[in-house]
Amino acid sequence: ATDLLSLVALKSPAELGADIAVGSAQRFGVPMAMGGPHAGFMAVRAGLERSMPGRLVGVSVDSHGNPGYRLALQTREQHIRRDKATSNICTAQALLAICASMYASYHGWDGLVSIAKSVHSKATTIAHSVVAAGLSLTSDQYFDTVSFVPQKSVDETLAIALAAGFNIRKLDETYVSIAVDETSTDQHVHALLAALGIAVSANSTSTLNPSHTRANSALQHPVFSLYRSETEMMRYLRKLADLDLALDRTMIPLGSCTMKLNAATEMAAITWPEFASAHPYAPADQNSGWVELITELEKYLCEVTGYDAVSLQPNAGSQGEFAGLLAVSAYHASRGEAHRDVCLIPSSAHGTNAASAVMAGMKVVVVSCDDSGNVDMDDLRAKIAAHADRLSTLMITYPSTHGVYEDTITEICALIHKAGGQVYVDGANLNALVGVAKPGKFGADVSHLNLHKTFCIPHGGGGPGVGPVAVREHLAAFLPGNPVTQDPQTSGAVSGAFYGSAGILPIPYAYIRMMSGEGLKLATEVAVLSANYIAKRLSVAYPILYTNENGMVAHECIIDLREITKRSGVSVDDVAKRLIDYGFHAPTMSFPVAGTLMIEPTESESVHELDRFIDAMLNIAAEISAIENGSQDYETSALHNAPHTAQALLASDTSADAKLLAGLPTGVNPRHKYWPPVGRIDGAYGDRNLTCTCLPIEELAADI
Repeated sequence: ATDLLSLVALKSPAELGADIAVGSAQRFGVPMAMGGPHAGFMAVRAGLERSMPGRLVGVSVDSHGNPGYRLALQTREQHIRRDKATSNICTAQALLAICASMYASYHGWDGLVSIAKSVHSKATTIAHSVVAAGLSLTSDQYFDTVSFVPQKSVDETLAIALAAGFNIRKLDETYVSIAVDETSTDQHVHALLAALGIAVSANSTSTLNPSHTRANSALQHPVFSLYRSETEMMRYLRKLADLDLALDRTMIPLGSCTMKLNAATEMAAITWPEFASAHPYAPADQNSGWVELITELEKYLCEVTGYDAVSLQPNAGSQGEFAGLLAVSAYHASRGEAHRDVCLIPSSAHGTNAASAVMAGMKVVVVSCDDSGNVDMDDLRAKIAAHADRLSTLMITYPSTHGVYEDTITEICALIHKAGGQVYVDGANLNALVGVAKPGKFGADVSHLNLHKTFCIPHGGGGPGVGPVAVREHLAAFLPGNPVTQDPQTSGAVSGAFYGSAGILPIPYAYIRMMSGEGLKLATEVAVLSANYIAKRLSVAYPILYTNENGMVAHECIIDLREITKRSGVSVDDVAKRLIDYGFHAPTMSFPVAGTLMIEPTESESVHELDRFIDAMLNIAAEISAIENGSQDYETSALHNAPHTAQALLASDTSADAKLLAGLPTGVNPRHKYWPPVGRIDGAYGDRNLTCTCLPIEELAADI
């Protein structure tokens, strides 16, 4: 375990011979934010990279031979490998990683060295002063944190420091600890030492073992030296953002991922220092505003879901799943039934469910689905009977992962309870339930909620997320415990902070307060209406895979391309990439059914934007028809060669009409055209030639 700022002064874990390093990038310019969100990281030596959890950024090539970055390996791995996945992670702290990387770009290696030296120098002043006062250090090897036996009792010392305006840490009944960072000044250090009755030593010589100090430089790429003014950094960020096809430009119809508006009013408060600068371990009376916000948000979430208690500690939906299953296991153990370890999961479920169950020590048993995508009730009864004595949990998504309200949900819950098990309703599709139905009232015992989906926290390129776990009263005692004391009576903490990624909780709090109960219900109704509008209009050109007996869907619909692919050769990849030419992000591809597209419009999109997307899909259907009737060759079609970069079209020797059709398809306004930066990426190449480093400087020079 390591700290990035300390590694500016100390040898890297790799130099010391470590195989794996983990840590947080919070020290690189990210606020404490009451404990998070922060970018955690894992780094491994060569040879272990293909066993890492989550996603890695690798360098591949596009259809024109140009380099292109992509997420290599394990992309949605938990959905593919399920109970054999190496992780249940579906949300990473991508946005915070960007914050930390831009901090490094702005300061560069020389700036970071200066910051690290300043921090260590202040810690050294404290240490030498403590020793000169005749007090004992825990160690003479330190970077930014000095721990020692104070002159008075630990509690008295903390009180004296607090009266002088400083929070210091109580390690135990013997030691206190003082940490400094780049915001600490000499005046701060002198004032704190004076308050503690310790004279300031003039000695600031580092006591670090020379064999532990870093001799080589890092971060030598030009991106770490070019952007040293706010003007240049602003332009660099704008240039990067312009490459993205994000929600500020177009609808993102990712099924099961609820990409909705993150309103400016909801976002504003997370930048306020009163929230962003709060420390999770500060005395409670210093964070009373946070406590009030969190208490009210917990109450709102309980009211929305029908549950009795909620923990905001999980940092993401995946952690929420894990925490919920730990609570169920602890509950069974408290009743003398620790042997209950079988988790029933429908074949249609999110892959994170199976991965989380395995992480929680459970055995996954898959329940089949019928031809309509619903849980096969006969198979469910058979699986319950076969595992009744060991049945722990059923994990089910409602509405189903297939985008349909299953009318047997209450019967399913009753069957599980009768066999002594608990029901876990995956909260990923709560955007179809808020204000309409409450999982805690129709039979569920526990759910995680995706605040980065249903309650408007941005996805941020993968995160930050918050995945609260909500439970009925009998499970409340087993919610995640105190991460400091690790109370053995609870199921244990799942985060190092009391409230996980608390720093972004003002967003859902503001969303709920501004929407009110009436507005939340209306949002659900409009989301369901929008999905049915799309399904109905697209059904003339594409089969809709799952509907209920009335021909309706919930908040998302699945477009089935499998027969179209057989007839024409056009794949889901072709349609998804062609949508980029039309200025749209692709829907979810091949999940939960291979060869399909899952579309979720949410309530945020206007009828105008829905129509624009529908028109694009209908135009693509016409392009497919041209291939089917033989008037267009598949290999040379715009569909098969999408997406089209401006550079590739300019260099192409095809006709002007063909270029125009490829780059500006029907209905696209040339004044608002989004031009993708790369062509179609060769995924297999990227997986075979995995690299986590930047391209050579020569190849990147034109893009810097």
